[in-house]
Amino acid sequence: MQANKEMISLFKDSIKKNGWLDLPAQGFSMYPLIREGNICRFIPHEPSLLKKGDIVLFYTLTGQLITHRLCKTIAENGEQFFLFKGDSNLGFDELVREHQIIGKLVHIQGRSLQIENFLAIVFGRLILSSPVLSRIFRMYINKFKTP
Repeated sequence: MQANKEMISLFKDSIKKNGWLDLPAQGFSMYPLIREGNICRFIPHEPSLLKKGDIVLFYTLTGQLITHRLCKTIAENGEQFFLFKGDSNLGFDELVREHQIIGKLVHIQGRSLQIENFLAIVFGRLILSSPVLSRIFRMYINKFKTP
């Protein structure tokens, strides 16, 4: 989802005021965990407390809203950067700074799935440790997207 500075500011203010933010999923980058149309609930979360495997809502410098899995935290020159990747994406996203992080995914309403349950945690670890799974998911998605 593309968002301008005002929308990003509104999302940040809303999540801080209400304690959560619900957004519909678009795209296939987090397939099969998140499917297009699922409603994703995010809560505010201190970026420095994020763990490898957490699924996070952030924005790029061009204003793209993205929800991807945290792969790695990098400390460089006193600044902390975050490296994310979609579960079915073959490559990593651009490095993200703390101020670009909006919230952490805690619930997928369309699937009645709690992100902190055992199966979701195991799935996240499998995705991070086995890049071939991303290729398999991408091939499956491409099979159905191509006419």
